[in-house]
Amino acid sequence: MTGPLSGLRVFDLTRILAGPSCTQILGDLGADVVKIEIPGTGDDTRSWPPYLMDDQGGDTSETAYFACANRNKRSLTLNLRSDEGQALARRLLETCDIFVENFKTGSLNKYGLDYVQLKDDFPKLIYCSISGFGRTGPYASRPGYDVMIQAMGGLMSVTGHPDAEPQKAGVPVSDLFAGMYAAVSITAALRHREVSGEGQFIDIGLLDTTVAMMTNQAMNYLATGTVPPRLGNEHPNIAPYQVFPTSDGGIVIACGNDKQFRRLCEFLQRPDLASDEKFKSNGLRLQNRQELNEILYPITSKQSSDYLLDNLEKLSISCGPINTLDKVFSDPQVRDRGMLVEMDHLALGEEKLRLVGSPISMSGTPVAYRYPPPMLGQHTEELLTEILGMDREQIASLRESGAI
Repeated sequence: MTGPLSGLRVFDLTRILAGPSCTQILGDLGADVVKIEIPGTGDDTRSWPPYLMDDQGGDTSETAYFACANRNKRSLTLNLRSDEGQALARRLLETCDIFVENFKTGSLNKYGLDYVQLKDDFPKLIYCSISGFGRTGPYASRPGYDVMIQAMGGLMSVTGHPDAEPQKAGVPVSDLFAGMYAAVSITAALRHREVSGEGQFIDIGLLDTTVAMMTNQAMNYLATGTVPPRLGNEHPNIAPYQVFPTSDGGIVIACGNDKQFRRLCEFLQRPDLASDEKFKSNGLRLQNRQELNEILYPITSKQSSDYLLDNLEKLSISCGPINTLDKVFSDPQVRDRGMLVEMDHLALGEEKLRLVGSPISMSGTPVAYRYPPPMLGQHTEELLTEILGMDREQIASLRESGAI
């Protein structure tokens, strides 16, 4: 057994990030993920630089973006515009437990692959649709991309410096949260099917999941009616909890309670602040945050980052460096937790492909890295033979007709 989803097969008709991140999670958990791609072009991200480098230091035709969300999958090229391609898709679906797609609402109708068109013939199929706005509501027919969803869902309104324009997050979090919610929903639907024998339709919208992940900021608004402002690196509910300047850059200090704040004040040789009527409780520190910053910033800015981090950690005061990615992947904790993975890849020769590992750690069914991100159509013949029992002549005929 190679994971809790071992023995299940996924018909993966997704591209870019929201859908592929979902199916990568399923693949990491052991599912057999068959990635369906357009012959000749494949997933959009296959053309988005930078490219992976081979063992000679030259660019390959494989991209880093595609590699980030497509391990533990096998690639099968299929022309869904052709009748033969559509017939093949239905034959493959007979062997699949899960269908994941992230096309614009209504796009799959013309291929006979919409849920309504499949549900009677495949009553046990778990069909997960990921789209910008979901399959219902006044925006259902609109395309949805991560940056516009971050804007519409409120995330940009609370991100960035208060005196600057709203900012998106540095990674496409709306796509990624949608992928995670989709994976959670699929595993719940699998449990339901185990009990009832029935499949079902899962409708995941990026706007929905972005609104959901606004969590404390959303509740701050719902509870008070006050629209939260942008606070830069400051926390809306806790102070101090932000970036502090140092003599060689900056660090994060996060005082989650009054005890930590008292220890911080003592270390900074300002014990009086902890009993000051303006700062002695978290609520008071929030009200007088700017004044507190004006006192603490000049003190921390005289010390080096390493000095502050070493001593604050000894005092059990939450703190951390602001790492660039080179430092992230050399961090001993990150290394020890297996967050850097190396795999062989056909396009790279002797060079190892380095990937971000899965954060899922399970004692009985750990994540297994079985397949590197596939080259376009790399497994077409293998899958058609393995799943549908086709021989070389049949596969050659499909290639000649343009079905694969």
